[in-house]
Amino acid sequence: EVRLVESGGGLVEAGGSLRLSCAASGFTFDSYAVVWFRQAPGKEREGVLCISSRAGTTYYADSVKGRFTISSDNAKNTVYLQMNSLKPEDTAVYYCSRDEGVYCSGSSYEYFDYWGQGTQVTVSS
Repeated sequence: EVRLVESGGGLVEAGGSLRLSCAASGFTFDSYAVVWFRQAPGKEREGVLCISSRAGTTYYADSVKGRFTISSDNAKNTVYLQMNSLKPEDTAVYYCSRDEGVYCSGSSYEYFDYWGQGTQVTVSS
Protein backbone atom coordinates (compact mmCIF):
# COMPACT_ATOMS: atom_id res chain seq x y z
CA GLU A 1 0.00 0.00 0.00
CA VAL A 2 1.34 3.40 -1.00
CA ARG A 3 1.40 5.89 1.84
CA LEU A 4 2.79 9.42 2.12
CA VAL A 5 2.98 11.41 5.34
CA GLU A 6 4.00 15.07 5.36
CA SER A 7 5.32 16.90 8.39
CA GLY A 8 7.31 19.96 9.36
CA GLY A 9 4.88 22.75 8.59
CA GLY A 10 4.17 25.62 10.92
CA LEU A 11 4.05 29.36 11.40
CA VAL A 12 7.15 31.32 10.46
CA GLU A 13 7.97 34.98 9.89
CA ALA A 14 8.82 36.26 6.45
CA GLY A 15 12.47 35.58 5.68
CA GLY A 16 12.51 32.46 7.82
CA SER A 17 13.05 28.82 6.90
CA LEU A 18 11.26 25.52 7.26
CA ARG A 19 12.07 21.99 6.22
CA LEU A 20 9.19 19.76 5.27
CA SER A 21 9.43 15.97 5.28
CA CYS A 22 7.53 13.42 3.22
CA ALA A 23 7.83 9.92 4.62
CA ALA A 24 6.94 7.38 1.96
CA SER A 25 6.08 3.70 2.16
CA GLY A 26 4.88 1.12 -0.33
CA PHE A 27 7.35 2.18 -3.02
CA THR A 28 10.96 3.27 -3.41
CA PHE A 29 12.56 6.30 -4.96
CA ASP A 30 14.52 4.05 -7.30
CA SER A 31 11.26 3.42 -9.13
CA TYR A 32 9.20 6.59 -8.67
CA ALA A 33 9.79 10.32 -8.61
CA VAL A 34 8.19 12.42 -5.88
CA VAL A 35 6.62 15.84 -6.29
CA TRP A 36 5.87 18.57 -3.77
CA PHE A 37 2.68 20.51 -4.45
CA ARG A 38 1.05 23.35 -2.59
CA GLN A 39 -2.42 24.80 -2.43
CA ALA A 40 -3.19 28.26 -1.16
CA PRO A 41 -6.73 29.23 -0.09
CA GLY A 42 -8.93 29.79 -3.13
CA LYS A 43 -6.23 28.70 -5.55
CA GLU A 44 -5.55 25.61 -7.55
CA ARG A 45 -3.00 23.08 -6.39
CA GLU A 46 0.34 23.81 -8.02
CA GLY A 47 3.48 21.78 -8.45
CA VAL A 48 6.56 23.15 -6.72
CA LEU A 49 9.48 20.75 -7.14
CA CYS A 50 10.09 17.19 -8.27
CA ILE A 51 12.94 14.80 -7.53
CA SER A 52 13.87 11.81 -9.64
CA SER A 53 16.59 9.29 -8.86
CA ARG A 54 17.41 9.18 -12.60
CA ALA A 55 17.05 12.81 -13.62
CA GLY A 56 17.59 14.92 -10.52
CA THR A 57 15.52 17.96 -9.63
CA THR A 58 12.85 19.72 -11.68
CA TYR A 59 11.41 23.08 -10.66
CA TYR A 60 7.74 23.60 -11.49
CA ALA A 61 7.27 26.93 -9.72
CA ASP A 62 9.55 29.74 -10.88
CA SER A 63 8.69 31.70 -7.75
CA VAL A 64 10.65 29.29 -5.53
CA LYS A 65 13.86 29.09 -7.56
CA GLY A 66 16.82 30.15 -5.48
CA ARG A 67 14.84 29.67 -2.26
CA PHE A 68 13.52 26.08 -2.16
CA THR A 69 15.41 22.84 -2.67
CA ILE A 70 14.34 19.21 -2.69
CA SER A 71 16.33 16.23 -1.54
CA SER A 72 15.82 12.61 -0.62
CA ASP A 73 17.17 10.12 1.88
CA ASN A 74 16.75 6.69 0.35
CA ALA A 75 17.67 4.90 3.58
CA LYS A 76 14.76 6.63 5.31
CA ASN A 77 12.52 6.66 2.23
CA THR A 78 11.91 10.33 2.92
CA VAL A 79 11.86 13.37 0.66
CA TYR A 80 12.57 16.82 2.06
CA LEU A 81 11.59 20.30 0.95
CA GLN A 82 13.95 22.92 2.32
CA MET A 83 12.31 26.34 2.16
CA ASN A 84 14.40 29.44 2.78
CA SER A 85 13.65 33.15 2.54
CA LEU A 86 9.97 32.42 2.96
CA LYS A 87 7.42 34.96 1.81
CA PRO A 88 3.77 35.45 2.79
CA GLU A 89 2.77 34.23 -0.67
CA ASP A 90 4.31 30.84 0.18
CA THR A 91 1.47 30.32 2.66
CA ALA A 92 -0.33 27.13 1.64
CA VAL A 93 -0.96 23.52 2.49
CA TYR A 94 1.97 21.52 1.15
CA TYR A 95 1.48 18.01 -0.18
CA CYS A 96 3.80 15.36 -1.53
CA SER A 97 2.75 12.92 -4.19
CA ARG A 98 4.17 9.95 -6.04
CA ASP A 99 4.74 10.43 -9.74
CA GLU A 100 3.68 7.84 -12.30
CA GLY A 101 7.22 6.64 -12.92
CA VAL A 102 10.87 7.24 -12.18
CA TYR A 103 10.98 10.51 -14.16
CA CYS A 104 9.25 13.78 -13.32
CA SER A 105 6.23 13.74 -15.61
CA GLY A 106 4.76 17.17 -15.06
CA SER A 107 2.82 19.19 -12.50
CA SER A 108 -0.82 18.62 -13.40
CA TYR A 109 -2.19 17.43 -10.09
CA GLU A 110 -5.17 15.71 -11.76
CA TYR A 111 -2.88 12.91 -12.92
CA PHE A 112 -1.49 12.07 -9.49
CA ASP A 113 -3.15 9.27 -7.57
CA TYR A 114 -1.33 9.14 -4.25
CA TRP A 115 -1.33 12.01 -1.76
CA GLY A 116 -0.46 12.67 1.83
CA GLN A 117 -2.71 14.58 4.22
CA GLY A 118 -0.72 17.80 3.74
CA THR A 119 1.05 20.09 6.15
CA GLN A 120 0.15 23.75 6.68
CA VAL A 121 2.79 26.42 6.13
CA THR A 122 1.90 29.94 7.21
CA VAL A 123 4.29 32.83 6.62
CA SER A 124 3.54 36.04 8.46
CA SER A 125 4.57 39.43 7.16
